[in-house]
Amino acid sequence: MRPWLLRLPLRRRGPATSLFRGSPRCLLSQTRRPHPAAETNSLQAPISQSAPQPWQQTRHISAGGKAGVTLDPRAAAIQERIAAIPLERYRNFCIVAHIDHGKSTLSDRLLEHTGTISAGDENKQVLDKLDVERERGITVKAQTCTMIYRHRGLDYLLHLVDTPGHVDFRAEVTRSYASCGGALLLVDASQGVQAQTVANFYLAFAQGLTLVPVVNKIDLPTADVERALGQLEDVFELDTSVAVKVSAKTGLGVPDVLPAVIEHVPAPVGDAGGPLRMLLVDSWYDTFRGVVLLVRVFDGTVKAGDKVTSFATGKEYFVGEVGIQYPGPVPQRTLRAGQVGYVFFNPGMKKIQDSKIGDTFTHVGSENKVEPYPGFEEPKPMVFVAAFPTDQGDYQKLADSIGQLVLNDRSITLQKDHSDALGAGWRLGFLGSLHCSVFQDRLRQEHGADIIITEPAVPTKVVWSDGKEVIVTNPAEFPDHEDARLRSATLYEPYVNATITLPDEYMGRVIEICEAARGSQKSIEYFHATQVILKYELPASSLVDDLFGKLKGASKGYATLDYEDAGWRQSDLVKLNLLVNKAPVDAIAKVVHSSQVQRLGRKWVTKFKEHVDRQMFEVVIQAAAGRRIVARETIKPFRKDVLAKLHASDISRRRKLLERQKEGRKRLRAVGNVVIDQSAFQRFLTK
Repeated sequence: MRPWLLRLPLRRRGPATSLFRGSPRCLLSQTRRPHPAAETNSLQAPISQSAPQPWQQTRHISAGGKAGVTLDPRAAAIQERIAAIPLERYRNFCIVAHIDHGKSTLSDRLLEHTGTISAGDENKQVLDKLDVERERGITVKAQTCTMIYRHRGLDYLLHLVDTPGHVDFRAEVTRSYASCGGALLLVDASQGVQAQTVANFYLAFAQGLTLVPVVNKIDLPTADVERALGQLEDVFELDTSVAVKVSAKTGLGVPDVLPAVIEHVPAPVGDAGGPLRMLLVDSWYDTFRGVVLLVRVFDGTVKAGDKVTSFATGKEYFVGEVGIQYPGPVPQRTLRAGQVGYVFFNPGMKKIQDSKIGDTFTHVGSENKVEPYPGFEEPKPMVFVAAFPTDQGDYQKLADSIGQLVLNDRSITLQKDHSDALGAGWRLGFLGSLHCSVFQDRLRQEHGADIIITEPAVPTKVVWSDGKEVIVTNPAEFPDHEDARLRSATLYEPYVNATITLPDEYMGRVIEICEAARGSQKSIEYFHATQVILKYELPASSLVDDLFGKLKGASKGYATLDYEDAGWRQSDLVKLNLLVNKAPVDAIAKVVHSSQVQRLGRKWVTKFKEHVDRQMFEVVIQAAAGRRIVARETIKPFRKDVLAKLHASDISRRRKLLERQKEGRKRLRAVGNVVIDQSAFQRFLTK
């Protein structure tokens, strides 16, 4: 080897291993050339989301986690301007509405109006940050943004939350209300009040939020503003004289929205000089920083270098950085009472389990001076599925990916599961079928992982004769018909209270669908000359069976559905199994009402037959409910022509060879195992 090669310094490749080492390379990566907008003094200069974010900082970390933060000029100017705004000029509000009524579009216009972002096609759906949100055109995660707005010569600090509109993501809406003092109740002028409008109103009303009615899409040819205002007044008894009429698409009327917020939404209440009381509202995982927390500061202040403790876990942390969403992360020196921002720790919070939504943080030593926030009600899963990796070698990688998504969506329940057919996996609980579908899309888009998901099922309650109750979420664990105790047990299934809004001309078809789904009608209410609210008590299993799609089809897309848990109802339930050569397939089992057994069993065997390869022996596919076979399909074996060499021979010889072949197939079927490729299960379970 040439000696001069040994004297050359090694060149390191790849990103710096830590942002906190203080190495020259690390500092160089943090001192990028500022965005041109950052060189101006005006904070109202628009920010393009397509350009790199200008807010970078150099961190100097000393022993014990103490941090000194040097902000870039623009971030420092934002910090200085916010510091000059008193608490009484803070406004925290959210936008709530039915799905597709224009929440995200109105959010974009408000951000443009305050100069937080620049106007342009690249800044559409700024707060819809997930790929699945932009792909589907719906909001899945409640997203936050801080704005600085000048009104009548004074600066106001506004905190906006864009919330989901679909009922499956109601938990996101409920958590958002904890950060807000008011809400914009948005209604589409062409559609009027819909099911989720009603649900969101009562949720906000129960939280004591001040509601400002806003009528959107007034530029549409089909818009009926007076009808929408009349519905808001009749159904909710709101004062429509303060309603704002806008077109979020064109910007018409948008400048009137924020003055209405300032006039009607109260300022947050807090004591900036008191001990820290900080509520954990949301969290997500960052590869380098660990768990990042979205917090609402009720009292006190928090800054980098502070030592805080969790009331839920008792663990202590050093604060590494605090900041606001503007709309991207902007570091700040301090978060004050009334603000909503992000916090991450140094060393980072690495365990996902330590981040508990609804947890309260305070400074170490102030635990006895602070009353913890009561937290949030745990959402109850309505739909359960089993999830398995397509390759068992990817189990640990997939487990980490699922854990990170569950950190960002706490309405998902997670526990380990195992299937003889599919191997190790998980049992996941969701708030609805759309919630499950979105989770699968996020797993593929954000983590590059594919999973096999079983058919959604609802939980079942079994009450034994001795009074003991068992909740069964995995159909494979439902008691078999051989269990003698099942004869004296009482079975229950979950029900929901459904609210359906629709034009009255489609009422007959919708009622037929609800009756076919074993629903019982509770009330019919006309809230406008042509609009009807139907209230039904329905089994939760009907929601899994595409009830929403059936309602949309029967009403030409005009019907809307909202639901809430209605508890348990006694029911005639049976376990439906799929048998292959009399052996049950544990990955394909479901607890259903006895009236659905024949239809679902026939569907299963017909579909599964398409995905199983022929064998050397006969394969029998059956659907069984208890001891009763409700459907059957047979896959014929490969057939060797044993008569090929006989030509014209005696008929008895021909029969002898055919009988011998038949006996051989019987022996083979008795000892042979059906080999079903895992891809067959994946194709069968994919709709």
